[in-house]
Amino acid sequence: MPEIAVNSQVDLHQAASDCPNCEAHVSGNFCHQCGQETVLHPPSTREFMHEFIGHYVALEGKLWKSLGLLLFRPGRLTLEYIKGRRVRYVQPLRLYLTFSLIFFAVLKLGGDTHVNVGQPPATEKAAEKIAAKAAQKAAAKAEAKREAGNEAVLIKEDSVNEINVGSQDIRRWLRGISPHLGDKADEFADMSGEQRDAALKGAFYHYVPYAIFFMMPVFAFYLKVLYLGSGRRYGEHLLFALHTNGFAFLAMTLMMLPLVPGIVDFALWLWLVFYLPTAMRRVYGGSRTLTGLRWTVLMLLHLLTMGAATLLAVAYGVLH
Repeated sequence: MPEIAVNSQVDLHQAASDCPNCEAHVSGNFCHQCGQETVLHPPSTREFMHEFIGHYVALEGKLWKSLGLLLFRPGRLTLEYIKGRRVRYVQPLRLYLTFSLIFFAVLKLGGDTHVNVGQPPATEKAAEKIAAKAAQKAAAKAEAKREAGNEAVLIKEDSVNEINVGSQDIRRWLRGISPHLGDKADEFADMSGEQRDAALKGAFYHYVPYAIFFMMPVFAFYLKVLYLGSGRRYGEHLLFALHTNGFAFLAMTLMMLPLVPGIVDFALWLWLVFYLPTAMRRVYGGSRTLTGLRWTVLMLLHLLTMGAATLLAVAYGVLH
């Protein structure tokens, strides 16, 4: 029986009679069985860069079409996907993961402490006012304790000892659950301020992105409950959650960039506030009043669960 000839380096510039991948007999430029090209050759630098940019960075027409709808036409990208027009756009999960990873990378590199995940970032002036009010409340609380007879404790305590004393009950409770958790909690309480800050930041950047990602099904569940009777399936709500939260990550990333003018930053903040209710009305329909009520409930639930998930993720990172 004759041996099947292997395509040589010279033959790679012409269509092969047998697919080099699955060895099926072919007669065109693509294999009908596995889909691989039959005309193969070592890629040039231009072809390699095109493949890298097109398939890995996605800087082709799909990305620009997706970004155009995502940024300027709330809900339209979700409707396009639901109606079956999908191949022309970037896949929802890929879009969400890309923007969320970019957001956390910029947040980590830029060290912007004014951005709160899950809600519009506050301006520096607003953050300063909040910090000032918190300091006033802390001073008033300290004064009340001093008047109650705790003056000696407050004067002698520094930040490390305050953590040790204030967390004794919690550490005792954790030790009752697991000795390992108790040991980790003791280690955290004994750290210096710099070490504690480093541990918290490390836990935040390592675990919080995962926690927020796993909140997307919860976000979709809230939509399912709020729009009972709409005929929408859970998968459609999840699709809407990926698109709208992907936009939120993109908008917050742009607001963190130092070269973005203040007026653009303010416009993005306003658009971030009105984006979700606009998208909800376009995808689900309904009156402005009813949409506003649903949006209020949705944001309240989402911020509460997002905050709880963030705290749990950081605690998990610190204790493990």
